[in-house]
Amino acid sequence: MHLTLQNFSSLKTRSNRLFLFLAVISIVIVITFFGMKSFYPSPGSPKAGMMEMKDTIEKNHDTASIAQFDSATYDKSMVTMVNGDSSGKWPVKTAYPLQGALLPYKRIIAYYGNLYSKQMGILGELPKAEVLEQLSQKVNEWQKADSTTEVVPALHYIAVTAQGSPGKGGKYRLRMPFHQIDSVLNMAAKINAIVFLDIQVGLSTLQQEIPELAPYLKLPNVHLGIDPEFSMKGGQAPGKVVGKFDAADINYAASFLSKLVRDNHLPPKILVVHRFTQGMVTNYKQIKTMPEVQIVMHMDGWGHPAKKINTYRQFIYKEPVQFTGFKLFYKNDLKDNGRLLTPAELLALKPRPLYIQYQ
Repeated sequence: MHLTLQNFSSLKTRSNRLFLFLAVISIVIVITFFGMKSFYPSPGSPKAGMMEMKDTIEKNHDTASIAQFDSATYDKSMVTMVNGDSSGKWPVKTAYPLQGALLPYKRIIAYYGNLYSKQMGILGELPKAEVLEQLSQKVNEWQKADSTTEVVPALHYIAVTAQGSPGKGGKYRLRMPFHQIDSVLNMAAKINAIVFLDIQVGLSTLQQEIPELAPYLKLPNVHLGIDPEFSMKGGQAPGKVVGKFDAADINYAASFLSKLVRDNHLPPKILVVHRFTQGMVTNYKQIKTMPEVQIVMHMDGWGHPAKKINTYRQFIYKEPVQFTGFKLFYKNDLKDNGRLLTPAELLALKPRPLYIQYQ
């Protein structure tokens, strides 16, 4: 029998369709035979929970990525933050952040401390319910003071605390157990707060301490704080002298967070760096900013209002990195007939701090 080119093409098409149909049927039979349990864990299992969280994060990230970045709104928010400063120092020129960034759109109001200590801040000084109630009231106070910027509550927990004695390993630092960090996360969930895990390295290093917290830093609502005051590069015990971080230390922390963001499809992380002296941060011009991380240089000094504002102007304003923060001490700021600065006074600063911490 002779086939024309047209008939041959027709037979070839029908043959291809039959082949595809049989292939699909074969795949269905294989999946049915082995069962879906071999491909997906049962609901409620640990593996299922991890997959659920990962799927949710990726879904949120993908949805955000589809939307075009609104540079006009970002620029407008930065102008509001700069608050009329004409020095040319602010805003710092950086790449736009990834979608989902908190800053400069929102202001963060954080309560700081450690659950084991009543001396390290309000977070550990009061019962948990009172901490959350007072923080919620403080958030409302700030929202009334500046209705143009949404206020977000935060718990800033010291997850690695500097110690006066060497301890096991001779590092002069103590890592908090994970169940305590879990407790803070549970507290935060009750008021939809974000969480900062703070590190005081002592004679350890950020390279040794940050990776230990990676399981928590992979969560989209957990951010990082690092404290140069207790980074004892000279080998002294913490508290004897004020420590320091170099730009290289800060860049390591930022790069670590940046990789977590990229690998886990997360919104940008915030990195808070405490500072109240010139020497606490060296080579600030070499600090690298990146779309995955938002760096807050945080004025961490205590005293009378004039002293605190001067510290902010000398060491935060004059050495700009990206965003700014300001700490208020419920006890130390009241010494020698002192007082807490008000939201209105802090909103008058140039630039306006977007991270406010109460200790």
